[in-house]
Amino acid sequence: MRLVIISGRSGSGKSSALQLLEDVGFNCIDNLPASLLPELVRRVSDQPPVDNTRLALGIDARNLWQDVQQAPRVIDELRQSGIHCDVIYLDARSPVLVQRFSETRRKHPLSDNRTHLLEALNQEKELLAPLAAMADLVIDTSSLSLHQLRDLVKTRVVGKASPGMAILFQSFGYKHGVPVDADLVFDLRCLPNPYWIAELRHKTGLDPEVAEFLRAHPETADMERDIKSFLERWLPSYQKSNRSYTCVAIGCTGGRHRSVYMVEQLARYFAGHFDNVQIRHRQQQK
Repeated sequence: MRLVIISGRSGSGKSSALQLLEDVGFNCIDNLPASLLPELVRRVSDQPPVDNTRLALGIDARNLWQDVQQAPRVIDELRQSGIHCDVIYLDARSPVLVQRFSETRRKHPLSDNRTHLLEALNQEKELLAPLAAMADLVIDTSSLSLHQLRDLVKTRVVGKASPGMAILFQSFGYKHGVPVDADLVFDLRCLPNPYWIAELRHKTGLDPEVAEFLRAHPETADMERDIKSFLERWLPSYQKSNRSYTCVAIGCTGGRHRSVYMVEQLARYFAGHFDNVQIRHRQQQK
Protein backbone atom coordinates (compact mmCIF):
# COMPACT_ATOMS: atom_id res chain seq x y z
CA MET A 1 0.00 0.00 0.00
CA ARG A 2 1.12 3.55 -0.75
CA LEU A 3 -0.29 6.27 1.51
CA VAL A 4 0.15 10.00 0.84
CA ILE A 5 -0.95 12.61 3.39
CA ILE A 6 -1.59 16.09 1.95
CA SER A 7 -1.61 18.93 4.47
CA GLY A 8 -0.90 22.63 4.59
CA ARG A 9 -2.48 26.01 5.14
CA SER A 10 -5.78 26.88 3.50
CA GLY A 11 -5.35 28.39 0.05
CA SER A 12 -2.00 26.71 -0.60
CA GLY A 13 -3.36 24.29 -3.23
CA LYS A 14 -4.16 21.13 -1.28
CA SER A 15 -7.40 20.48 -3.18
CA SER A 16 -5.58 20.78 -6.50
CA ALA A 17 -2.90 18.35 -5.32
CA LEU A 18 -5.53 15.82 -4.23
CA GLN A 19 -7.37 16.20 -7.54
CA LEU A 20 -4.15 15.46 -9.42
CA LEU A 21 -3.55 12.33 -7.34
CA GLU A 22 -7.12 11.22 -7.96
CA ASP A 23 -6.64 11.73 -11.70
CA VAL A 24 -3.63 9.40 -11.69
CA GLY A 25 -5.29 6.57 -9.78
CA PHE A 26 -5.12 7.37 -6.08
CA ASN A 27 -8.20 6.82 -3.92
CA CYS A 28 -8.59 10.26 -2.33
CA ILE A 29 -10.39 11.33 0.84
CA ASP A 30 -10.36 14.96 1.90
CA ASN A 31 -10.78 16.21 5.48
CA LEU A 32 -10.46 12.77 7.05
CA PRO A 33 -10.24 12.83 10.89
CA ALA A 34 -6.81 11.55 11.87
CA SER A 35 -8.39 9.33 14.50
CA LEU A 36 -10.04 7.32 11.71
CA LEU A 37 -6.83 6.82 9.75
CA PRO A 38 -5.68 3.55 11.41
CA GLU A 39 -9.12 1.99 10.93
CA LEU A 40 -9.21 3.04 7.28
CA VAL A 41 -5.76 1.54 6.65
CA ARG A 42 -6.79 -1.67 8.45
CA ARG A 43 -9.92 -2.03 6.35
CA VAL A 44 -8.02 -1.44 3.12
CA SER A 45 -5.31 -3.90 4.20
CA ASP A 46 -7.96 -6.54 4.94
CA GLN A 47 -9.18 -6.40 1.35
CA PRO A 48 -7.83 -8.89 -1.23
CA PRO A 49 -4.22 -7.88 -1.97
CA VAL A 50 -3.73 -5.34 -4.75
CA ASP A 51 -0.17 -4.43 -5.71
CA ASN A 52 -0.92 -0.83 -6.58
CA THR A 53 -3.29 0.16 -3.76
CA ARG A 54 -2.77 3.90 -3.33
CA LEU A 55 -4.51 6.24 -0.89
CA ALA A 56 -4.23 10.03 -0.65
CA LEU A 57 -5.74 11.80 2.35
CA GLY A 58 -6.20 15.46 3.20
CA ILE A 59 -5.63 16.51 6.82
CA ASP A 60 -5.76 20.22 7.64
CA ALA A 61 -7.31 22.90 9.83
CA ARG A 62 -10.85 21.81 8.95
CA ASN A 63 -10.28 18.75 11.15
CA LEU A 64 -11.05 18.93 14.84
CA TRP A 65 -8.20 20.41 16.89
CA GLN A 66 -7.69 17.09 18.71
CA ASP A 67 -7.46 15.21 15.41
CA VAL A 68 -4.81 17.54 14.00
CA GLN A 69 -2.78 17.32 17.20
CA GLN A 70 -2.71 13.53 17.18
CA ALA A 71 -2.05 13.20 13.43
CA PRO A 72 1.80 13.06 13.74
CA ARG A 73 1.58 10.26 16.33
CA VAL A 74 -0.86 8.28 14.17
CA ILE A 75 1.35 8.70 11.10
CA ASP A 76 4.46 7.60 13.03
CA GLU A 77 2.65 4.47 14.22
CA LEU A 78 1.60 3.62 10.66
CA ARG A 79 5.16 4.03 9.43
CA GLN A 80 6.47 1.82 12.21
CA SER A 81 3.95 -0.84 11.20
CA GLY A 82 5.46 -0.96 7.70
CA ILE A 83 3.04 1.32 5.81
CA HIS A 84 4.75 3.42 3.13
CA CYS A 85 3.48 6.88 4.10
CA ASP A 86 4.62 10.18 2.56
CA VAL A 87 3.60 13.49 4.12
CA ILE A 88 3.39 16.40 1.67
CA TYR A 89 2.99 19.86 3.18
CA LEU A 90 1.90 22.78 0.99
CA ASP A 91 2.28 26.39 2.02
CA ALA A 92 2.62 29.90 0.62
CA ARG A 93 3.59 33.30 1.91
CA SER A 94 0.86 34.86 4.03
CA PRO A 95 0.31 37.90 1.70
CA VAL A 96 -0.18 35.47 -1.21
CA LEU A 97 -2.73 33.45 0.78
CA VAL A 98 -4.58 36.64 1.75
CA GLN A 99 -4.73 37.65 -1.91
CA ARG A 100 -6.03 34.22 -2.93
CA PHE A 101 -8.82 34.37 -0.36
CA SER A 102 -9.67 37.87 -1.53
CA GLU A 103 -9.91 36.73 -5.14
CA THR A 104 -12.03 33.65 -4.41
CA ARG A 105 -14.07 35.31 -1.61
CA ARG A 106 -13.93 32.09 0.38
CA LYS A 107 -14.04 31.99 4.18
CA HIS A 108 -11.05 30.66 6.07
CA PRO A 109 -12.05 27.69 8.30
CA LEU A 110 -10.60 29.39 11.41
CA SER A 111 -11.91 32.91 10.78
CA ASP A 112 -15.04 34.35 12.39
CA ASN A 113 -16.41 37.70 13.53
CA ARG A 114 -13.59 38.03 16.07
CA THR A 115 -10.73 36.52 14.03
CA HIS A 116 -9.59 38.29 10.85
CA LEU A 117 -8.03 36.43 7.94
CA LEU A 118 -4.35 37.07 8.66
CA GLU A 119 -4.81 36.09 12.30
CA ALA A 120 -6.57 32.88 11.20
CA LEU A 121 -3.69 32.06 8.85
CA ASN A 122 -1.18 32.53 11.68
CA GLN A 123 -3.23 30.31 13.98
CA GLU A 124 -3.43 27.70 11.26
CA LYS A 125 0.34 27.76 10.78
CA GLU A 126 0.84 27.14 14.50
CA LEU A 127 -1.78 24.38 14.54
CA LEU A 128 -0.21 22.53 11.60
CA ALA A 129 3.42 23.03 12.68
CA PRO A 130 3.85 19.40 13.89
CA LEU A 131 2.72 18.10 10.49
CA ALA A 132 4.99 20.54 8.67
CA ALA A 133 7.93 19.43 10.83
CA MET A 134 7.50 15.77 9.89
CA ALA A 135 6.79 16.35 6.19
CA ASP A 136 8.85 14.44 3.63
CA LEU A 137 8.26 17.21 1.12
CA VAL A 138 7.37 20.89 1.62
CA ILE A 139 6.17 22.79 -1.44
CA ASP A 140 6.01 26.59 -1.53
CA THR A 141 3.19 27.40 -3.95
CA SER A 142 3.58 31.19 -3.73
CA SER A 143 4.95 31.52 -7.26
CA LEU A 144 3.33 28.43 -8.79
CA SER A 145 0.38 28.43 -11.15
CA LEU A 146 -2.22 25.68 -10.85
CA HIS A 147 -0.64 23.79 -13.75
CA GLN A 148 2.86 24.13 -12.30
CA LEU A 149 1.68 22.79 -8.94
CA ARG A 150 0.02 19.80 -10.58
CA ASP A 151 3.15 19.13 -12.65
CA LEU A 152 5.37 19.37 -9.56
CA VAL A 153 3.22 16.97 -7.53
CA LYS A 154 3.05 14.57 -10.44
CA THR A 155 6.82 14.65 -10.95
CA ARG A 156 7.88 14.41 -7.32
CA VAL A 157 5.17 12.13 -5.93
CA VAL A 158 3.59 10.14 -8.74
CA GLY A 159 6.70 9.98 -10.89
CA LYS A 160 8.80 8.55 -8.10
CA ALA A 161 9.25 5.13 -9.63
CA SER A 162 12.08 3.85 -7.46
CA PRO A 163 12.05 3.40 -3.68
CA GLY A 164 15.18 5.52 -3.31
CA MET A 165 15.37 9.17 -2.37
CA ALA A 166 14.26 11.74 -4.95
CA ILE A 167 16.63 14.71 -5.29
CA LEU A 168 15.51 18.05 -6.68
CA PHE A 169 18.17 20.52 -7.81
CA GLN A 170 16.51 23.93 -7.85
CA SER A 171 17.95 27.24 -9.02
CA PHE A 172 16.61 30.46 -7.54
CA GLY A 173 17.29 34.17 -7.19
CA TYR A 174 18.01 35.59 -3.74
CA LYS A 175 16.20 38.80 -4.61
CA HIS A 176 13.03 36.69 -4.94
CA GLY A 177 13.56 34.89 -1.62
CA VAL A 178 15.05 31.54 -0.58
CA PRO A 179 12.73 28.57 -1.38
CA VAL A 180 10.96 27.40 1.77
CA ASP A 181 11.16 23.80 0.60
CA ALA A 182 14.97 23.83 0.41
CA ASP A 183 16.84 21.28 2.53
CA LEU A 184 20.33 22.42 1.49
CA VAL A 185 21.18 25.89 0.14
CA PHE A 186 24.34 26.97 -1.69
CA ASP A 187 25.09 30.61 -2.48
CA LEU A 188 26.83 31.42 -5.80
CA ARG A 189 26.70 35.21 -5.55
CA CYS A 190 30.46 35.31 -5.06
CA LEU A 191 31.05 34.00 -8.61
CA PRO A 192 31.53 36.32 -11.62
CA ASN A 193 28.13 37.50 -12.83
CA PRO A 194 27.29 37.20 -16.55
CA TYR A 195 24.54 39.79 -16.01
CA TRP A 196 27.15 42.55 -16.23
CA ILE A 197 28.15 41.44 -19.73
CA ALA A 198 25.77 43.21 -22.09
CA GLU A 199 25.55 40.40 -24.65
CA LEU A 200 24.88 37.83 -21.89
CA ARG A 201 22.40 39.81 -19.79
CA HIS A 202 19.26 38.52 -21.51
CA LYS A 203 20.52 34.95 -21.83
CA THR A 204 20.41 32.24 -19.13
CA GLY A 205 22.63 29.55 -17.70
CA LEU A 206 21.18 27.17 -20.30
CA ASP A 207 22.85 29.12 -23.13
CA PRO A 208 26.31 28.00 -24.32
CA GLU A 209 27.67 31.55 -24.20
CA VAL A 210 26.89 31.87 -20.50
CA ALA A 211 28.33 28.44 -19.76
CA GLU A 212 31.51 29.37 -21.64
CA PHE A 213 31.81 32.61 -19.66
CA LEU A 214 31.46 30.81 -16.32
CA ARG A 215 33.84 28.00 -17.24
CA ALA A 216 36.49 30.58 -18.11
CA HIS A 217 36.70 31.55 -14.43
CA PRO A 218 38.54 29.00 -12.21
CA GLU A 219 36.41 29.82 -9.17
CA THR A 220 33.36 28.39 -10.94
CA ALA A 221 35.04 24.99 -11.20
CA ASP A 222 36.22 25.30 -7.58
CA MET A 223 32.69 25.98 -6.37
CA GLU A 224 31.28 23.10 -8.42
CA ARG A 225 33.91 20.70 -7.08
CA ASP A 226 33.27 21.73 -3.46
CA ILE A 227 29.50 21.38 -3.75
CA LYS A 228 29.87 17.96 -5.39
CA SER A 229 32.22 16.88 -2.61
CA PHE A 230 29.80 17.99 0.10
CA LEU A 231 26.82 16.30 -1.54
CA GLU A 232 28.73 13.08 -2.24
CA ARG A 233 29.61 12.98 1.45
CA TRP A 234 26.19 13.76 2.90
CA LEU A 235 23.41 12.78 0.46
CA PRO A 236 23.88 9.06 1.21
CA SER A 237 23.36 9.86 4.91
CA TYR A 238 20.13 11.68 4.07
CA GLN A 239 19.01 8.62 2.13
CA LYS A 240 19.90 6.24 4.97
CA SER A 241 17.70 8.29 7.33
CA ASN A 242 14.69 7.19 5.22
CA ARG A 243 14.13 10.58 3.63
CA SER A 244 11.96 10.36 0.53
CA TYR A 245 12.91 13.77 -0.90
CA THR A 246 15.78 16.22 -0.66
CA CYS A 247 15.77 19.65 -2.27
CA VAL A 248 19.19 21.16 -3.05
CA ALA A 249 18.71 24.86 -3.78
CA ILE A 250 21.39 26.78 -5.69
CA GLY A 251 21.05 30.55 -5.55
CA CYS A 252 22.49 33.60 -7.26
CA THR A 253 21.24 37.18 -7.38
CA GLY A 254 18.57 36.91 -10.08
CA GLY A 255 18.35 33.14 -10.47
CA ARG A 256 18.90 33.10 -14.22
CA HIS A 257 22.63 32.69 -14.91
CA ARG A 258 25.04 31.23 -12.35
CA SER A 259 22.54 29.14 -10.39
CA VAL A 260 20.92 27.73 -13.54
CA TYR A 261 24.29 26.70 -14.95
CA MET A 262 25.36 25.05 -11.68
CA VAL A 263 22.08 23.16 -11.26
CA GLU A 264 22.48 21.68 -14.73
CA GLN A 265 26.04 20.54 -13.94
CA LEU A 266 25.11 19.04 -10.58
CA ALA A 267 21.99 17.27 -11.85
CA ARG A 268 23.90 15.75 -14.75
CA TYR A 269 26.62 14.51 -12.40
CA PHE A 270 24.35 13.08 -9.68
CA ALA A 271 22.02 11.42 -12.19
CA GLY A 272 24.76 8.79 -12.28
CA HIS A 273 24.53 8.30 -8.51
CA PHE A 274 20.78 8.40 -7.80
CA ASP A 275 17.79 7.01 -9.70
CA ASN A 276 15.46 9.99 -9.27
CA VAL A 277 17.16 13.33 -9.97
CA GLN A 278 14.99 16.29 -10.96
CA ILE A 279 15.59 19.88 -12.02
CA ARG A 280 13.60 23.05 -11.45
CA HIS A 281 14.63 26.58 -12.45
CA ARG A 282 12.33 28.67 -10.29
CA GLN A 283 12.93 32.05 -11.89
CA GLN A 284 12.34 30.64 -15.36
CA GLN A 285 8.88 29.27 -14.56
CA LYS A 286 6.16 30.90 -16.63
